[in-house]
Formats: sequence, C-alpha cells, structure tokens
Amino acid sequence: MTGYGQASKEFKNGRYAVEIKSLNSKFLELNLKLPKAYSDKEFFLRNECSRLLERGKVMLTVTVENNDEASKAAGINQALLTHYYTSLKNIASQLGQTGENLMALAVNFPDVIKYDDNAVSEDEWKDVLLTFNHAVANFNVFRADEGKVLMNDLILRINNILDFMAGIELQDPSRILAVRERLAGFLAEAVGKENVDNNRLEQELIYYIDKLDITEEKVRLKSHCNYFLETLKEQDAGGKKLAFISQEIGREINTIGSKANNADIQKMVVGMKEELEKMKEQLLNVL
Repeated sequence: MTGYGQASKEFKNGRYAVEIKSLNSKFLELNLKLPKAYSDKEFFLRNECSRLLERGKVMLTVTVENNDEASKAAGINQALLTHYYTSLKNIASQLGQTGENLMALAVNFPDVIKYDDNAVSEDEWKDVLLTFNHAVANFNVFRADEGKVLMNDLILRINNILDFMAGIELQDPSRILAVRERLAGFLAEAVGKENVDNNRLEQELIYYIDKLDITEEKVRLKSHCNYFLETLKEQDAGGKKLAFISQEIGREINTIGSKANNADIQKMVVGMKEELEKMKEQLLNVL
C-alpha cells in the first residue's frame, strides 16, 4: 500500500532522521538503508517493519547527521604507527639505508588509520528507535487517510455494479418473452404453425429457458455486493478478504454474461466488469 512517513530528532551535535516510503505490493518487500554503525540493528528493524507495516514495497532510510567535524575525522593508532616506524628505521639502519620517507610508509600500513565505527550506544539507539516509531505512526496516518479515499471509491464501484444489476432485472422479463417468441417463430417457419405440437414446444421452451435463467446469479451477486460493503465497515477488514469477495462477484457477473443472450444485458455486464476491474486495482492498495 502506498504511504509516506518521516520523523527526526535533534541531538547535541546533529540529528537523527527516519523516512519510510511504500508502493503497492501483495507482500512485504523491504529495503533498508542504514548507516554502517547500525548494521547490527537491521534484523530487529526488519521484524518491526513486518509487524507494523504488514505489506507493500517499503523503503526504510535511517540517517545520522553529525555536525561535529572532529568526531567524523579519522584517528591514528599511535602505538601501531610507532611500532611500524621503529621497525622500519631499524631495518634501514641494518641495511645501511638513509631511511627517507619511513613515516609516510608506516602510515599506510594496515590499521594505522582508523575510522570511528564504534557500536551505537544504548541511549543513541533508544533515540533512533523512538524516531523510527514516530515515522511509523506518521506513515500509518498517511495510509489511514488514503484508506478513507479508497473506501469511498470501492463503495462507489459496488453501487455502480448494483445499479447495473437493477437495469438487468428490468430487462430480464422481456428477455425471456423475446426468447419464447423467437423460438416459436423459428419453429412455425420451419414446419408450419398448424404442424407445431404446442405441448412439446412448451416442454422444450421450459428446458431451454431454464438454461438461460439468471435468478440465482442475480441473488448471489447482490448478496456478495452487500457482503463486500459490510466487510468494508469492519474494523479488521483486510485487502485479501475483500479480494476474495471480489472474485466471487466476478464469477456471478461472468455467468450472467454467458447466459444473457441479450445485447442490452451484455452491455450492462461489460459495465459491471469495468467497475470490477477498477475495484481489483484499488484492492492491491488495501492492507
């Protein structure tokens, strides 16, 4: 589900910032961008995101802005540098060399220059975690606001389907009558009206019209639509449950279309399918 949340917290020499972005996805696809010092916290943050964000293609970014330039400067391991320099000087003396540039050579030895990648302190981690929780709260507020818009759109789509269904119900009686008259006309033209066995004709009409009857489909379709609307109002309404109900709605619409045998009803079936496709697109964005 799409969403955005951001939070920051000032500290003595800088600022912590957490930013969360997400796009539609059926599952949780999580991408974390953390400072190197926080790499050991990645597993914990992944678990928290799985618990709090549920699903979506999520990008979580944690940044630490430190205004203290001295704290960011590289350090020098003086003991190691002294050891390397002394060793090089002794070797040069033994070999009768002048020993020029020994200091530059010693500085480039491993671990002489070190950068401050110390582990995050407990107090610092508490501040970052608090910032993360504020960002998640803002993120969920964004999602909730968008969810209200989505709910209104889904209600509109369901009501449009029900409006098409009302139109089909108006057309249905005349459809059956037209089928009856058309079959009787074909038969009279083929064998002559006086040669038609009306009893047999009625039996065949009953069998044929029963195959075209959409009463059950209409009842089930209205029931599924009403259930969809009821589910939307539930506190724990989930996108997967709504998607399942929409599949059942689609099944009934397809069956009505296959049985319609009427151009006007077919047009309304196409309209219902268009509304259903728009619903399915929106449901990808519902948790």
